Amino acid sequence: PHMTVRKNIESPLVARKANRVDATERHRRVAEAAEVLGLSDYLDRKPGALSGGQRQRVALARAIVRRPQVFLMDEPLSNLDAKLRNQTRLELVELWRRLETTFIYVTHDQVEAMTMGTRIAVLKDGELQQTGAPQAVYDRPANLFVAGFIGSPPMNLIAGTLETANALATASGRIGIAATSSGAAGASVTIGVRPEHVAIGGSDVSGTVLSIESLGHERHVICTVEGTRWVLRQSSDTPAPEVGSTVGLSVDPAHVHAFDTATTERIN
Repeated sequence: PHMTVRKNIESPLVARKANRVDATERHRRVAEAAEVLGLSDYLDRKPGALSGGQRQRVALARAIVRRPQVFLMDEPLSNLDAKLRNQTRLELVELWRRLETTFIYVTHDQVEAMTMGTRIAVLKDGELQQTGAPQAVYDRPANLFVAGFIGSPPMNLIAGTLETANALATASGRIGIAATSSGAAGASVTIGVRPEHVAIGGSDVSGTVLSIESLGHERHVICTVEGTRWVLRQSSDTPAPEVGSTVGLSVDPAHVHAFDTATTERIN
């Protein structure tokens, strides 16, 4: 706390005489790390004059200047405001590309995992649920936990019964499924479908429109379907339904996910 930001960032490079980095290289690394993390204007300040988010960035800069073989980061952006978090996320990815160093990045924010990771691991209560490329995990979640955790808005879920390998029955309709299911006929299943794979118009299931959220480029239509909350992504160019109206919904069979209700594991 008695050292300036500059000295704090530099300290890992001078802590051990045997591994001390020369002054020119130290100054270059400090300047580079400070620029990446938006600390260039604070190098001569002391930690007491910084916000919590700025102090967190100083700690991150201390790791960056060491140029380790592996970075282990535990929610490094959690105390930053939304704008700075987005900016720093992009800069960390660029830093990773420049350094060509492995980053192990722990986060509870699935947006960070999806946008930053080349490979992600989803854990629950300390147990590994699934690993893979972000898009692969998004497209084929291994179980209900992963299905509900990865994706924003999250996957829509509904209880159903497996009629045949390619058909699922719910209380309000029948949903086709392109990928053959491994479950037995009559098995209790939980059906999942992403918001972008549901459309208004059709007879697969029906729902009541609760509210509509306009995001400019698209809108989110929130419905109740058999007592569960569903979110539909809809282009802002298409007509919006009336709040309170009952609408028929069609589901893309190629993107239906089926999970065994008892084990929560994927079966298609």
